[in-house]
Amino acid sequence: MNLIVLEDRDFINPTQVQLTGRRHTHLTTVLNVQAGMRLYVGKLNGYQGLAEVESVDATSVVLNIGSLDQPPPATLPVTLILGLPRPKMLQRTLQTIATMGVEKLCLIQTARVEKSFWQTPLLRPDAVHEQLLLGLEQGKATQLPQVEYHTRFRPFIEDVLPARCHNFRRLIAHPGEYSPPRVDAAAPTLLAVGPEGGFVDKEVRQFEALGFLPVQLGQRILRVETAIPVLLAKLF
Repeated sequence: MNLIVLEDRDFINPTQVQLTGRRHTHLTTVLNVQAGMRLYVGKLNGYQGLAEVESVDATSVVLNIGSLDQPPPATLPVTLILGLPRPKMLQRTLQTIATMGVEKLCLIQTARVEKSFWQTPLLRPDAVHEQLLLGLEQGKATQLPQVEYHTRFRPFIEDVLPARCHNFRRLIAHPGEYSPPRVDAAAPTLLAVGPEGGFVDKEVRQFEALGFLPVQLGQRILRVETAIPVLLAKLF
């Protein structure tokens, strides 16, 4: 935990927060915090600063908030379009995109996504929120990625996506004889990544019809959780 991300519900008054549950456990058993210690904190979707530990007991840690006047690291101008991964991989992926600063995530149904994946409790809003917070804590950032859910591929590719393509660099990661991704840190980007097994050929053609350019990462086939940070690093 490199940053404690604070939400409105944490505040007991304008200058104090009370942390319980997972964060209390981490602060007391991993960081061994004591009264008087100073910690990095940040308001969700806001600025960062320092806080001082007021008190520690068996169930909570109370912090006095100083001035939150430091901007968080910049986000990446990217919307990640991702075939819904297997549930266990989904957790790691959510943390990764928050750590790296993805602005928006669109989880979509594709031919190789098992429909049962949409029933996992890991897709509940509170579960997704928790994984994103873990990623923000790791990346020392506060900007929560937006997450959308598209359970049908055809309405997404035909009705939703075309309206979002204007003024965006459009890329689809797919194995093949394609060029590697090129760095352009300022380019607003739509990046499509398939699930385990990738996109089927028909889906690739549908993305290409919207101006998506296929890119590849070499001869080795990477897991989704590995491919995403590699792609983001190469692009930005």
